[in-house]
Amino acid sequence: MSSVAPLPARRPLAEVAVALPVGGTFHYLAPPPLDARLAIGHRVLVPFGRRQVTGYVVGFPESAEVDGLKAIAALLDDGDPLVPPALLDLLRWVADYYLAPLGEVCRTALPGGLAPASSRRLVLTPEGLAAARALETEGGPDTAEARLLRRLAASADGLLHRSALAGAGRSGKRALSALRRRGLVALAERVGGDRAKPRRETIVRLAGPLDEPALARLGRRAPKRAAVLRFLRERGPTPLPALRAAFGEVAPIVRALVDSGQVATEEVEIGRRVDWGLGAAGGGDAPAVLTRAQSEALTVLRAALASQTFAPFLLHGVTGSGKTEVYIRLVEAALAAGRGAIVLVPEISLTPQLVGRFTRRLGDRVAVLHSGLSDGERLDEWRRVRRGEAPVVVGARSAVFAPVEPLGVIVVDEEQEGSFKQDDGVRYHARDVAQVRARQAGAVCLLGSATPSLESWARATQRVEGASPLGYLRLPERVEARPLPVVEVVDLRRKLGEAAPRARAAEPPSPVSPALEQALAETLAERRQALLFLNRRGYATFLLCPDCGTRFGCESCAVSLVYHRAERALRCHYCGASRPAPAVCPKCGGTQVLQFGAGTERIEEWLRARFPGARLARLDRDVVGPRGAVRDVLKEVAAGEVDVLVGTQMVAKGHDFAGVTLVGVLLAESGLSLPDFRAAERTVQLLTQVAGRAGRGDAPGRVIVQSYDPDHPAIRFAAAHDADGFYAVELEARRELGYPPFRRLVNLRVDAPSEAAARRAAGWLAARAAARLAADSSLAGQVEVVGPAPAPLARLRGRHRWQLLLKGRGSAAVRRVAAALAAEARQPAGLSRGAMLSIDVDPANLL
Repeated sequence: MSSVAPLPARRPLAEVAVALPVGGTFHYLAPPPLDARLAIGHRVLVPFGRRQVTGYVVGFPESAEVDGLKAIAALLDDGDPLVPPALLDLLRWVADYYLAPLGEVCRTALPGGLAPASSRRLVLTPEGLAAARALETEGGPDTAEARLLRRLAASADGLLHRSALAGAGRSGKRALSALRRRGLVALAERVGGDRAKPRRETIVRLAGPLDEPALARLGRRAPKRAAVLRFLRERGPTPLPALRAAFGEVAPIVRALVDSGQVATEEVEIGRRVDWGLGAAGGGDAPAVLTRAQSEALTVLRAALASQTFAPFLLHGVTGSGKTEVYIRLVEAALAAGRGAIVLVPEISLTPQLVGRFTRRLGDRVAVLHSGLSDGERLDEWRRVRRGEAPVVVGARSAVFAPVEPLGVIVVDEEQEGSFKQDDGVRYHARDVAQVRARQAGAVCLLGSATPSLESWARATQRVEGASPLGYLRLPERVEARPLPVVEVVDLRRKLGEAAPRARAAEPPSPVSPALEQALAETLAERRQALLFLNRRGYATFLLCPDCGTRFGCESCAVSLVYHRAERALRCHYCGASRPAPAVCPKCGGTQVLQFGAGTERIEEWLRARFPGARLARLDRDVVGPRGAVRDVLKEVAAGEVDVLVGTQMVAKGHDFAGVTLVGVLLAESGLSLPDFRAAERTVQLLTQVAGRAGRGDAPGRVIVQSYDPDHPAIRFAAAHDADGFYAVELEARRELGYPPFRRLVNLRVDAPSEAAARRAAGWLAARAAARLAADSSLAGQVEVVGPAPAPLARLRGRHRWQLLLKGRGSAAVRRVAAALAAEARQPAGLSRGAMLSIDVDPANLL
């Protein structure tokens, strides 16, 4: 007796999170046959307002609270959902913790190419089509309305909304409004496929054994067909492009052979692989013998991995202590146990050596996920991970969401880096999300750094109320017992006084001190390599007219424009605005516009003039435009083809060059003036990291730090390689001031077209916060409101910014207040028109 398979359960309602910056989820009808195919995590196309948008199915409710529900328009995924249940649990946590819309979080977690391209088009209604035909046959006045009707009638599929009005001005907009009111024109949403699709290729193979006599007869009648058959017999299944390369245009021949049954074709997916070209740029492979500290750390980590329970650790190792080798061996242990791994790096384009080390040791089992890839490349890498072909992912921030299953290890390298925090859209911190994901998966989470964030260091070494502890692993020495570099601090204050007369005469002083200049000469004479670090791009920091005091600033942002000499242009490093550099002051006509401050472009010019025979390279955002430019520069340095590398923080971390023996820091205190409570911490971290580039080979290293504030604790502690001393002092300061790790922060920023509107909106927000704290006794003493006040960067991209800072003793209380304020701001009586609110939970900076 045959059994009958049960029918799939009907799910007439679906809960959908739309990929828009709107709160909550929405209910939709799931019409047959979609109701039987839908699963949680599927992408769907749903009507939303007057358009169709991408959404993600997150549940199947029993009932809806409203009538007149709209129906799901289409299912966008074939087969399994793109968001598996385990990952959806993580995304729900991200949405809840960072007060972000769940649909936006889902979109953030998937490759960028997995987003249907949509456009709003103008189309003629039946009445509009009749009116257009009447114009053709009967004529009429040449009005803007008539011209638009004629254009639409001549268009095969309607006109893009924006292109139809391009150049039409107000008359065109009025004409469109009039035609829509009369019912002659409508807006239609046109949704295409995903922006990126898997690359597919046609493979041609023999359908069966060849009969030699028949092949000989075919050769007399159709010699090219016979040649193709013999080629396939010799080579086996062959891609169509390879056949085309051998025989020219071969498609008609293949079709004829398919029709005769002699060959068969199939479409296969061909992954786009990224050629990192890392062989020469990669650091050394595994040391023959691990240091004692490395072995002890790995013993602890492997035991934690074997327990299959969540285990978070901080690996605090000095620069050059072999942290990467610990990462690789831990990942190898996870693979041996049948589990995968995710390795997060701050910016993968700046750390090709780490990628190279992993790919050389683990081969094709490694996938790379990074926004620098094309949509197609990133999609193909993601699909390899999803299919289980690449159980190890190395990537930047968003790789924390990679579909690695089962997950055994997450490594966060340089965990202190601010680039792990998304500063727009969904403002998540990948380091913290990594720990939550590891907890959900029962995995090991390893945070690694030579200069940990103060929060992580405190969790690992101190008892901080409300903070979960981290296991603490220390690598106190460099591999092969190499010494840390000797650091010398050069006081520039006297040099500044001597340079004042020259500045008044428009003669900029030398950016390099005599001590550093002599050290450079000695290093080049010894045929060693040097690295000069200045965290400022361009040629001059700003231009100023000495006659009237005009300082050339950006019209859209509250910052000075930076002079780029190669382009003879002033550029804003925030909004990208650019204009020609003036020879004459536009305000007073003064002809002596002075240049102040130095950037990497000027340092490179000084080096070429002072050491004309030296081979130089520069690495900053201005020279890394072409894809692969960073990799090429680093390969040249690793191969000894560069004598002096000058750059911004791009050269400060993640690089392992055995030939670099001298590091020069040109303006050590440049970050200390920023109005942010983490300024000193970041300065210590950056100086320690860049100093660590010296002396990683056989020869000892030397570091010269130039500073106008050499007595600042951040510079003194960094020069002494005493990060622990700095952390102890800074921790007490944070305790007194009420900053992390002793308080949790949420930054509420309001931006508006005018300063008055931003100030009013921030004032309204502050009043609502005070009222809420007064009305809820459970928040008494738990949450403090600081502000409102103008943001340190008070104008950005033409919008004025004010902010309100919430400080809380616990995360739940401060986020509860922020969520309530966000809900009030969305109400009709909320923020004033034109004002926008952004919420940053656990902000990485307050600029």
